[in-house]
Amino acid sequence: MIGPGDASAGERREAQAAGGRLAEGGAIVVCGGRGGVMEAACEGAKEAGGTTVGILPGPDRAEANEYVDIALPTGMGEMRNALIVRAADAVVAIGGKWGTLSEVGFALKAGKPVVGLATFDLEGIERAESGEQAAGRALALIAN
Repeated sequence: MIGPGDASAGERREAQAAGGRLAEGGAIVVCGGRGGVMEAACEGAKEAGGTTVGILPGPDRAEANEYVDIALPTGMGEMRNALIVRAADAVVAIGGKWGTLSEVGFALKAGKPVVGLATFDLEGIERAESGEQAAGRALALIAN
């Protein structure tokens, strides 16, 4: 799950729904582990009984949001974006700024499916109308 740390209320709502749907589908939610879309996705996953992993930019596990089960501090800053994508079977992007754009680029380059909601209009991103739909589509893509 990728998206901005300073997400809007709408982006957070959709990310929470997506995180819940991913967990219900048996997926482990992997994200950057901090606020905004990342926190909302983890919250949704936890509410659905799922497991969450946060790959953090700094060296301190305490940077993780309260819904992260497994906090992996990297000390790599934004370079950790490649690790987030490489750990994923599929990527759900909700909203986004420069960090999200880099993750989308890494995912597409690595041949990972990317499903997006209100994110960048780029070739290779499958569009979704809601967070739940994006997560459902990502689950379907990795099941095949």
